[in-house]
Amino acid sequence: MAGEIRHNVLTYSQMRAICLMPKTARPEEVFRAHGGQLRMSEALGQGLSRYTLYALKDRGVIEQISRGVYRLADLPPIGNPDLVTVSLRFPHAVICLVSALSWHGITTQIPHAVSLAIPRDSRSPSLDYPPVLAHQFSEASFKAGIEHHDIDGVQVRIYDAEKSIADCFKFRNRIGMDVVLEALQLYRQRMKFDSGKLLKYAKVCRVENVMRPYVEAIACSPARF
Repeated sequence: MAGEIRHNVLTYSQMRAICLMPKTARPEEVFRAHGGQLRMSEALGQGLSRYTLYALKDRGVIEQISRGVYRLADLPPIGNPDLVTVSLRFPHAVICLVSALSWHGITTQIPHAVSLAIPRDSRSPSLDYPPVLAHQFSEASFKAGIEHHDIDGVQVRIYDAEKSIADCFKFRNRIGMDVVLEALQLYRQRMKFDSGKLLKYAKVCRVENVMRPYVEAIACSPARF
């Protein structure tokens, strides 16, 4: 898909390290040249065998953070392991709804699963841990408002705050109107309130008639801190 940023896009320093790497480089050096994390397919493409990966895991050099995804054990702990794991497994999906609200700090809800947006008619992702909830979006809605955040060296796709609120209005019957209105209030209190941006996304999500009265009411009310 045009404009996507894959999690395995290499920086200049990583690319230079790979180019200068001797053919006899140790497996650990291969991992470090890729930011310390590799999928099984990527490791095999770099000349590492399955036996080597299993041996490194048995020795405690690498750890398996998800099925088919390995990471050097001596790296700093992952700050947001659920989002990192899901993004490594499903790089084309986008973090949405309550999971996105939580990332932006505009909900008091604790997500019990990672909410993912996928294009309509796409195959729903499945993962043992962390659990994921997939939601199908129209093409226009899926592409709108995507931000790219670097979390522990992994590119994570998350909808911006305004798009996340519009999505919550769209899925209000699933997540609860109380959660939606709390997010709008916290957005008003903690972030720069942009009614134009909110309503732009409301149109994309086809919830403008539902969302506009709430946006206009909160825009006219004093912010509470």
